[in-house]
Amino acid sequence: MRMPIATPEVYSEMLDRAKAGKFAYPAINVTSSQTLHAALRGFAEAESDGIIQISTGGAEFLGGQYSKDMVTGAVALAEFAHIVAEKYPVTVALHTDHCPKDKLDGYVRPLIKVSQDRVAQGRNPLFQSHMWDGSAETLADNLEIAQELLAEAAKAKIVLEVEITPTGGEEDGVSHEINDELYTSVADAVRTAEALGLGEKGRYLLAASFGNVHGVYKPGNVVLKPELLRELQDGVGAKFGRKDPFYFVFHGGSGSTAEEISTALEHGVVKMNIDTDTQYAFTRPVVDHMFRNYDGVLKVDGEVGRKSTYDPRTWGKLAEAGMASRVVEAAQSLRSAGAKLK
Repeated sequence: MRMPIATPEVYSEMLDRAKAGKFAYPAINVTSSQTLHAALRGFAEAESDGIIQISTGGAEFLGGQYSKDMVTGAVALAEFAHIVAEKYPVTVALHTDHCPKDKLDGYVRPLIKVSQDRVAQGRNPLFQSHMWDGSAETLADNLEIAQELLAEAAKAKIVLEVEITPTGGEEDGVSHEINDELYTSVADAVRTAEALGLGEKGRYLLAASFGNVHGVYKPGNVVLKPELLRELQDGVGAKFGRKDPFYFVFHGGSGSTAEEISTALEHGVVKMNIDTDTQYAFTRPVVDHMFRNYDGVLKVDGEVGRKSTYDPRTWGKLAEAGMASRVVEAAQSLRSAGAKLK
């Protein structure tokens, strides 16, 4: 029987299939039930499995502006996803995006505990993976916290994602300059493998840096070096006697060329985060609708407007379709289109 939300075993199978098949799952950031549906619809239309993710800022938004509670927001949308995903003929994993050190106690650690409790009751975890973003810390401190989180995640049958060196730009208040430090070294990768193992201590994904920058930029404005991932695979693989030991995550991919994405896939990228592009794809049809129906969405000169144009369902459907289309494009670029689990 197909499970719309991946079990721990199915999630592992998804990651292994992606690495072996040299494709990656689009990891789509969502901030509402509507953007969740847009992501699921895009996956279904592309016949691609995928990853739904919630950042700390997204979770705070989902928690409502009265309390802004991140855990409440993340849990609520995850529970909602477990219900509505049944209507889409694909398999998705639920993930939490960037979480820096000062938000661990208010986000990732409580969410891991939620899944630990569910597993103790014989159920599956609520989320399938969580991200620890220690890129603002020293590598020693980053890996020390990662070791603790990996052990806790393993108890909940959860995969941990770690970011060991900075990604440039800004996302949810975490920012790094765009400079030569945006490239992970083989020495960094070796230290990561020494601290976290290569799967025997718990499964993890590695967000290595190869010039990535969060946010909006045009192709050519940022120097991406996806071939660096091959150096990391070979360097660590030689030391530990393991071919292509890492499962990589591609952050800050907006504006990447098809060639850069293809190179990254060849070297072990199994997950690519997509946020900026889908935000725009969601918003653009709404702006178009508002501009075209100015006198309908506003009560101009004492008129009453037109309810059919300012009804959120009218422009919301356009937003969902726009974002879903961009998710389809992402799946095609990452070669996951048509590769869903049967």
